Amino acid sequence: MNDDSERIIPLPVGLRPWISQLSVAASGGEPAHPVRAEAPDATTALVVRATSDRTELVVMGPRTRAEYFEVSRVPFCVKMRMQLGRAQSLLGVPLSGLVDRVVPIGDLWGVTGDRLVDDLSNVESDPTAVVGLLAATLMDRVRTRSRHDLARDELVRSATLALTSLTSPGPRVQPTARRLKVSERHLRSLFTDAVGIPPKHVARIARTRHVLAGASHQSLARLAAEAGYYDQSHMTAEFRRMMGTSPRAFVAGQLPAAAPCH
Repeated sequence: MNDDSERIIPLPVGLRPWISQLSVAASGGEPAHPVRAEAPDATTALVVRATSDRTELVVMGPRTRAEYFEVSRVPFCVKMRMQLGRAQSLLGVPLSGLVDRVVPIGDLWGVTGDRLVDDLSNVESDPTAVVGLLAATLMDRVRTRSRHDLARDELVRSATLALTSLTSPGPRVQPTARRLKVSERHLRSLFTDAVGIPPKHVARIARTRHVLAGASHQSLARLAAEAGYYDQSHMTAEFRRMMGTSPRAFVAGQLPAAAPCH
């Protein structure tokens, strides 16, 4: 996808508790940058991609490490990022099987997923119609969830907000579990199904994304303090594990080798 053509669109009010971001992209000219960096991301997303001869709907699971792709041109693409902790209720499957994977919706929903893809192909490249179809389908699925399922979602959502607040050094899993009146083991188990990755890794991803957002215009020492690292060397080491390169090298465009984007 050509990042230069991507734009964020307003969320319908009814989707805001469930969806964190909607974006639309359409191919323009040649990409300004030949490589696209996909940062680690604890969220799960639905992605609709339409070309001249086919429409596909895939689920992008949580991404535990950065990936680098050669930028390709896609005529039309809608991406719907789900709120952390909500994806299990929206998709109806545990997230543990989706980590670092891109899965066609038909593999998860069977005939229902195939039918939705057919409906999406009929509306072509109309973002409003695409979002409307996705929203209606997801809300229908939410209405089938039990009170227990929804209560679990709220618990995980509260935990993710605490773990991504970046207010003190290190992942704060134990105090978060204690505040929510659950055991640390139970919280990890909930995360396995509802988010797909352990709570400590969710916190690491949040810190890495904070550094990415500020690395080009803030001092690394200040970023390390803001993100809750013990010091700058701690930040650099963790950034390298997550991104495959150091913060300075990333800002300078010295990126790991890119793979073709299919």
